[in-house]
Amino acid sequence: MDRRQQDALYEEANSLCGRLLWRLARAYEADPDRRSDLLQEIHVELWRSMALFDHRCSLRTWVYRVSHNVGASHVIRRRRAAERLVPLETLDAQLASVDGRAQADSSLSATKLLDLVHQLKPLDRQIILLYLEGEGAEQIAEITGLSASNVSTKVHRIKRLLSRQFAEGASHGTRE
Repeated sequence: MDRRQQDALYEEANSLCGRLLWRLARAYEADPDRRSDLLQEIHVELWRSMALFDHRCSLRTWVYRVSHNVGASHVIRRRRAAERLVPLETLDAQLASVDGRAQADSSLSATKLLDLVHQLKPLDRQIILLYLEGEGAEQIAEITGLSASNVSTKVHRIKRLLSRQFAEGASHGTRE
């Protein structure tokens, strides 16, 4: 594949899934500056991957695979590099988000849920994000390499875990 074809395929993928990429970056990274870096990294890897795209799956499935792999790698790198101590600013923000008045606000509830999703293991995060994007078990299985029945089981368990943690206001115990 020459560079012109690679560029054209990347542009097609970006027009097909551009907003999806932004949502995935937001789901994988809470910090706006790091999210911007992650989104840029996703686009770079997506462009690079177009040279390898052989049309054995849909372009959308390819974009999901590449972007989720980059997101999972980002999370793993951050966890390895991060200290185990929680900065006071983060603790203050978490305490403020569980305030009873804040829970009534639906945007804060969505933020709380997204915080819980950020804490999932990379594969579980990938599965639930694809599920939330409206993908079915068969499509998620194709992207992740798991069986469709395994995906269905994992979705059920992750939803139950998130529901319990959301209700309890807990945001620990799901880290890898």
